[in-house]
Amino acid sequence: MTVRADTLDLGGMRLASGEGRRFDLAVAIEPFTLAGERYDVDPEPLTARLDVSRTTGEGYALRLRFKARIVGPCMRCLKPASLSLEIDAREVSIPGEGDELDSPYVQSEVLSLDAWGRDALALALGATVLCREDCAGLCPECGVDLNQAPEGHHHERSPDPRWEKLAELKLDDW
Repeated sequence: MTVRADTLDLGGMRLASGEGRRFDLAVAIEPFTLAGERYDVDPEPLTARLDVSRTTGEGYALRLRFKARIVGPCMRCLKPASLSLEIDAREVSIPGEGDELDSPYVQSEVLSLDAWGRDALALALGATVLCREDCAGLCPECGVDLNQAPEGHHHERSPDPRWEKLAELKLDDW
């Protein structure tokens, strides 16, 4: 059975040095807004596996794994698109050992699962969400979907407006 958890009290587990635990948790991740468009995370909430290990001293080694789909409009043609991702994120939190070993997701021994999951998903997301890998997008002149347009769809290029005055020249006298 998965338990809904946006945060997890690591200190409350009372793990001894070298001891670890594994949890299957339901974690809610907020939708993303990319280029003014909304991208939902599916399923909501998603099932995540969390491994927690106590390091020597006061720290923790953490591993978060889950599968998710990002659902929203294609960034090229605006048709429905989805992107499936598998996330395997790791964090180390050893307070007082420098920025490299101080996780931003652990504050006072409380792990923020929703923030860590969202950031891990955002890093895996990449720059574009497409309906298909070879999406041709929309024509910049007329807006037709180039995936469905006849082959060779093109428009005559309009002349550069900076050269308009040259068209008025009368060169017949040469």
